[in-house]
Amino acid sequence: MNRYIQIAFIMLAFLGCISQKDIAPKSQKMNVLFIPVDDLNHWITYFGRNNQCKTPNLDRLSAMGVSFTNAHCAAPACCPSRAALMSGIRPSSSGVYDNSDDWRKGIPVDKTMFTHFKNNGYKILGGGKIYHGGFDRMEEFDYFFDGGVNQANRNVVKKGEFGGIKWAELDADDDVLMDYHVANWAAEELGKKHEKPFFLASGIFRPHMPWNVPKKYFDMFPIESINLPPFNPNDLDDLPAEGVTMANPNQDHNKLSGEEQWKEAIRAYLACIAYADVQIGRILDAYEKSPERENTMIVLWGDHGWHLGEKHHWRKFSLWEEATRSPLIWVVPGVTPKGSLCNRSVDFLSIFPTLSELNGLDIPAHNEGVSVAKLLKNPKAAWDTPALITFKEGNHAVKTEKYRYIMYAKGGEELYDVVNDPYEWKNIVSEKEHQMVVNELKQYLPKKEKPAVGKDIGAAAKD
Repeated sequence: MNRYIQIAFIMLAFLGCISQKDIAPKSQKMNVLFIPVDDLNHWITYFGRNNQCKTPNLDRLSAMGVSFTNAHCAAPACCPSRAALMSGIRPSSSGVYDNSDDWRKGIPVDKTMFTHFKNNGYKILGGGKIYHGGFDRMEEFDYFFDGGVNQANRNVVKKGEFGGIKWAELDADDDVLMDYHVANWAAEELGKKHEKPFFLASGIFRPHMPWNVPKKYFDMFPIESINLPPFNPNDLDDLPAEGVTMANPNQDHNKLSGEEQWKEAIRAYLACIAYADVQIGRILDAYEKSPERENTMIVLWGDHGWHLGEKHHWRKFSLWEEATRSPLIWVVPGVTPKGSLCNRSVDFLSIFPTLSELNGLDIPAHNEGVSVAKLLKNPKAAWDTPALITFKEGNHAVKTEKYRYIMYAKGGEELYDVVNDPYEWKNIVSEKEHQMVVNELKQYLPKKEKPAVGKDIGAAAKD
């Protein structure tokens, strides 16, 4: 009798293995909730660098999974950053370097993340800002939400401006801006039961300029409570000429009327972050109630950082910390430990291969990023791949946990010890004791660079 029982167990185990093998590919495919946020820098509580931001919903998301404190864009401008992230192809390989570059000329439709997931059985749903405006390729989506309104200039109560930096308080409700409607749409999709695995991309536009949001968000930040960012009046003195040109202080910073106006601008940026946070919270509320929750992962990212006067610079468009660092938060049921921080230096080309690996898909051969799946399981795991950032042809930064190295197209260099000099005030590239570090970091620079793809100034906004 015991022998028959043993045989029965063996048969059941064999059948079980066959069954598990048959369903494994399907069971590995999780839904993806993909939340890009435009122009969002590290002014989020979990970074611990700015104590005046108010981001309870981003904090809630951070508590659900793994948050990266040292994640960087592939390029500090909307178009090349998003093109690189969505394709896994670096600017130096695609020729997509700036906002006026038509990314579609450098990245074929069969190379994008959406196409890859669609070809593997996913339904691709999109809404809000995913790619850079004016360069849309709707065939990548099964459905794209383009409804709602965007009346950022309606019912202005008070406004401010210097250089090209603009903001306004609005006598309006949240629904005056597109982000509110995109969040509504995403929430509705999350409330449905889907027959196929879905890839739901819900792009949030704020805190992109103009910094126009309802007045109640400005009221959250009394002007007397606003602190200026750390600032060194001599910060540009040890930069090569290319670095000073990139800072471009005469564009915005030197047009400030004084500290009061500087505080008003910071207040406006904080208000926009708070507005975006509320919309993200509405999406998270729907996620928590979703019938698909246990089988849906989340990845939230900012397309690049933003300067607010640091290094005499405003906007993105630089290779320094404030422009390149941005949030990256992962929530993967059964994988990511809750409330964990990862300090490893990564860039956003990691997102495409990581999503592919987590969902049992092949990583396309053209992908130049490295999966961070092992860091999602163990945020303290060993890691030796630095972040690589490019802005315009020939200008690159290599970022590790210890250093930032910058090489400009005309040969100018910068090196910062970001552990001892977190605001990058002292350029140590000429110090002999750091030459070995410089030589090591140079090995990560692109070996070849593709010329910029054709320009189309009329199709894309400057920012």
